[in-house]
Amino acid sequence: MTAQLGNIALWIALVIAVYGAAAAVIGHRRQGSALLESAYGAVLVHCALVTVALLSLEYALITSDFSIRYVAFNSSRNYPVWYKIAGLWGALEGSLLLWAWMQATLAAQVIIMYRRKHRDFLPYVSAVLMGISAFFLLVLLIPANPFEQHFPVPADGQGLNPLLEDTSMLVHPLLLYSGYVGFTVPYAFAMAALITGSLREEWLYITRRWAITAWMFLTAGIVYGGWWSYHVLGWGGYWAWDPVENASFMPWLVATAYIHSVMTQEKRGMLKIWNLTLISLTFALVIFGTFLTRSGILNSVHAFTQGAVGYFFLAFLAVILLSTVTLLTLRADQLKTEGTVDSFLSRESAFLFNNLLLVIFCFTVFLGTIFPLLAEAVRGVKVSVGAPYFNYVAGPIALGLLFLMGVGPVIPWRGGSWGSLRRNLLGPGIAGLVAGLLAFTLGIRESWIVTTYALAVFVSAVVVQEYYRGIRARRKSAGEGPIRALGQLFVRNRRRYGGLVVHLGVALLAVGIASSSAFQIEQEGMLKKGEMLEAGMYRVRFDRLTSSEGPTHVKVQGVFTVFNERHEVGEMRPGLRFYQRSQDPIAEVDYWIGFKEDLYLILGSFDRQGDWAVIKLMVNPMVSWIWIGGAIMVLGTVIAMLPTRFLSAASAREKP
Repeated sequence: MTAQLGNIALWIALVIAVYGAAAAVIGHRRQGSALLESAYGAVLVHCALVTVALLSLEYALITSDFSIRYVAFNSSRNYPVWYKIAGLWGALEGSLLLWAWMQATLAAQVIIMYRRKHRDFLPYVSAVLMGISAFFLLVLLIPANPFEQHFPVPADGQGLNPLLEDTSMLVHPLLLYSGYVGFTVPYAFAMAALITGSLREEWLYITRRWAITAWMFLTAGIVYGGWWSYHVLGWGGYWAWDPVENASFMPWLVATAYIHSVMTQEKRGMLKIWNLTLISLTFALVIFGTFLTRSGILNSVHAFTQGAVGYFFLAFLAVILLSTVTLLTLRADQLKTEGTVDSFLSRESAFLFNNLLLVIFCFTVFLGTIFPLLAEAVRGVKVSVGAPYFNYVAGPIALGLLFLMGVGPVIPWRGGSWGSLRRNLLGPGIAGLVAGLLAFTLGIRESWIVTTYALAVFVSAVVVQEYYRGIRARRKSAGEGPIRALGQLFVRNRRRYGGLVVHLGVALLAVGIASSSAFQIEQEGMLKKGEMLEAGMYRVRFDRLTSSEGPTHVKVQGVFTVFNERHEVGEMRPGLRFYQRSQDPIAEVDYWIGFKEDLYLILGSFDRQGDWAVIKLMVNPMVSWIWIGGAIMVLGTVIAMLPTRFLSAASAREKP
């Protein structure tokens, strides 16, 4: 019954989505208000139907209805309820249903918010959103049906991939999908602007917050994904330039360029074609990343199984690119730039260089990601592009972006003087130079690390300086206290000062990446009971093995006593989980997180009698700065998006 209900809901939702798209376009062209209203109503009905389908599958997962193939292969009776809930997005079909539901929910939200506004845009926005929804529903009903029946009905389910049995499964995919799906709204408005020819800045103003919100979720998803990889996969790292990691990073790079570039159009009427191209490319890269993840054409620990679904996404990607290029070509005469770059020393110029570096960055990642496919198609041989390539090309570009993050905020629009630039950058420049010299004095000889430290301090000093100047000016002009002055800065220019907080987060993240990459200490060895392994200032002693049985696995843990240079500091218990359905055990690392460094212990293998164990001991410097930097980036984005009335109320709490 559950499967039938879900299938019926999806089929009706597909019909409603197609009707809603057609009715919106026809109703707008014929000026038929009744038809338009029915189109908007169809969006809401479509959302309700997809919600029914989603709840049906979730109910089947929670109640262990193994007559549904998806449930049988992605859940187990022994699972706690939160793993059953997470099973919804644990594999191909369920994750696409979650995507379709998020897409339907966003479309409904757009209709509710703008139903009485933007009458020229909204019909085509609705049509584009319904077209995207119809595509996902078509995929769900043909190659990836989550309600396919399974016979004979097993007594228990197979369960999730063991790597997914982690509480992060409840967070990371939802963040990432929220970012992915969030970009459909600005893309829909951009297409509506091109279709209608209403190409002034109105569509930018409408979608600015949507784009920033999607970027924030994608940022949080990428950073949280690094944390998940770090504490679950058992290799001591957080980013491996895996194809599916790259698939999320590429749209993030282009979206970052877009968020900076739209400010140039808002201020100077420039880069109209460029901005439409960037937001379309962002959405196209989202679909391309989904194609990589779900087609199975690339090997990845994150990828779903291979299937026909990849062809559907490839065809949809072709439709997106072709329609975008066609519309841009048709509207080229209306997209002429109104302003020009008046000076090399201008914020417009800084944003142009920023955009150039971000797009080059994306292209190099794209090239490295698809090169194995091209090599196999042309030469018939399997090749791989590893981390050395990506690190080699990413390093200089990232350093250039760091430099622009420090320079851009202090350069005025239209242009400034070299003298003004020197005055604005003298203090931060000295701070960055001192940081670089200090790093060199302490024995760091790798030029890219010294440069990273110098530029990170430079950017941080610029942020502090700009806040100090803003608060000082408010105190002088209005006699406000420091907190109220800070609040007024946010009220009057929340995008600028929220953006500066984001820059600070990026600087901290850069320091964490450079430090953990360059100064990691790693030791591996076989220890008998009572023997020790040393790494840096730490020593670990192998004491014994223990075992326990969980709902889906048997876990063997090693018990190790940890000493620093002076005394015993605690106990660590890394382990291995053994699953009946998996030949290889899954590592369960133990780690201590610190502001200065992390201690990371992995159990590799062991003697069944518990006489010896092979372990890997790692000291990872300043990894926590990455997570702190990511959190600060999200905080800055929230500040940039907060409604002015909220910030005004907060800043008014302190009396001058």
